[in-house]
Amino acid sequence: MTQLDQTIASRLKRTPDGLVCAVVQQRGTGEVLMVAWMDDDALHRTLTTREATYFSRSRGQQWVKGATSGHTQHVHEVRLDCDGDALLLVVDQVGGACHTGDRTCFDADVLLAAEPVSPAPR
Repeated sequence: MTQLDQTIASRLKRTPDGLVCAVVQQRGTGEVLMVAWMDDDALHRTLTTREATYFSRSRGQQWVKGATSGHTQHVHEVRLDCDGDALLLVVDQVGGACHTGDRTCFDADVLLAAEPVSPAPR
């Protein structure tokens, strides 16, 4: 089994259970689709196949986005934040990103709505 590049692995700050947070964003629009977790193997697979692969904390195993639902994510970019504790995946989403079928995992509950945009002063 091929492992994650040591240069990348050494920069990651993982949770005690070996995971890194992954924020997933739609290419072109910047829309935040979901947040998931990756272990080193999931990140390696994502980087080498461009298929978004995550680690399910509840099931304790990796999963490829869309393997059962058909709602896939083709990965265009993966970025590591300045602290090394979060990843940003820029993807093309096919179908809903949320397990509920919604476009994003942030469609259901708006806790604070956006303020209306005021017209610019003339």
